[in-house]
Amino acid sequence: MLFVVGLSQIIHYPDVFKALNPKYAYELLVLYPKGFWLLGAVFLATTGAEALYSDLGHCGRKNIRITWGFVKTCLMINYLGQAAWLLHEGGTTLDGRNPFFEMMPHWFVLPGILIATAAAIIASQALISGSYTLINEAMNLNFWPRVLVRQPTDLKGQIYIPSVNIILWLGCVGTVLYFRSSEHMEAAYGFFITITMMMTTVLLTFFMLYRLKWNKWLVFAIVSFFATIELSFFVANVVKIKESWTFLFFAIFIFLTMYVWHSARKINNRFTKFVDIGRHTKQLMELSEDDTIPKFSTHLIYLTKADYRHEIEDKIVRSIFSKKPKRADVYWFVHINRTEHPYTLNYDVSELVDDKVIKINIHVGFRVQLRTELYFKRIVQELVANKELNLHIRPDGSSKYNAEPDFKFIVIEKFLSVENEFSLKEGLLMNTYFFLKRISQRDERAFGLDKSDVLVEQVPLVYSPAQTVELTRLN
Repeated sequence: MLFVVGLSQIIHYPDVFKALNPKYAYELLVLYPKGFWLLGAVFLATTGAEALYSDLGHCGRKNIRITWGFVKTCLMINYLGQAAWLLHEGGTTLDGRNPFFEMMPHWFVLPGILIATAAAIIASQALISGSYTLINEAMNLNFWPRVLVRQPTDLKGQIYIPSVNIILWLGCVGTVLYFRSSEHMEAAYGFFITITMMMTTVLLTFFMLYRLKWNKWLVFAIVSFFATIELSFFVANVVKIKESWTFLFFAIFIFLTMYVWHSARKINNRFTKFVDIGRHTKQLMELSEDDTIPKFSTHLIYLTKADYRHEIEDKIVRSIFSKKPKRADVYWFVHINRTEHPYTLNYDVSELVDDKVIKINIHVGFRVQLRTELYFKRIVQELVANKELNLHIRPDGSSKYNAEPDFKFIVIEKFLSVENEFSLKEGLLMNTYFFLKRISQRDERAFGLDKSDVLVEQVPLVYSPAQTVELTRLN
């Protein structure tokens, strides 16, 4: 529609193609009074096709690469058509008329409005879906707190994140109340678009230098070309912003959340150590058979991040043996692996000590809702049915009254120890991180565990221990 409507005017006034001559652009910027600042007024004509990128997760890279040239051509033809209409319309003012709709035949105005409305809805949906994709990738890269992600279809790229939907809703309402009209929003919109363009140029620079390994002078020439255009648009848009800069609050909030989460996670991961289970199997067997220690649970299950068969976190070992040792008949270590296929649901078992120390890897597709406790109980039933696990009769006689095994899942969470002595920056960083962790999705809910069978164990994180405290004893 954009192409045909624009072409209908260009056919009558083909002289508009003179606008593609760089000479006129130069004269506008250099010779026309304050011509440079007009860039801020015309900047939005450079946007429109970027909405394609937001649907990358749905459509795929190849589709967008092919479509880009077609869409951009249609946009340019329509803009040229509007210019042709304006140049030959004859009047001196528009008087509220919109060139986009004025170009259309009278009989097509209503269908044109309906198509434009549908296009706005589709573009909005693409941007909403793009927001879900960005947050999902941010979570995978440890740039965003864990939130609930739903999979409405069998395609991995199609996701729904309720919390992001609420943030977008509040953001849209706030934007409307703050700017009041689209004219007031143009400069702010242009500001953010130019920031995005400059960020893309920076990323492109790194890609060409370190991935493609191009000559640095060639890279410098390419980047200089883009940077000159983008900086010009940036300056022209910034001076147009007459309202207060409160609208930056939302962007700063997103940036600080990502910065805090990523930086604090890096610190947190430095204190996560993995150990070889084999070094502790003898102790585990002795603890399991020590009748002087009250039995904590028949089956003690720890969720572990360790991918390797023989590893678990050091904090799990401390949880079992420190303070009140946790005696159990069987010690299980369960690792959840999310796969690229929608409906994968299988597992593998490694018995490190026969009927005593067992590591399980459960492979779960991205479309499958995580129900770790249900999967684990089913795995135990299959192992017992296949006589790979002798758990149907417990030697202490407790199965006389209840044949069901006793399961206890342990989830270990860190908290910020009072022993830390932070600088102002470190204190803000770590305290904000643990605040975000408290309001994000809980581990037991994320893994699909029943509260009655879960014990959340808190362990202190001592990142910056206080200096030696000297106390003076009073006689």
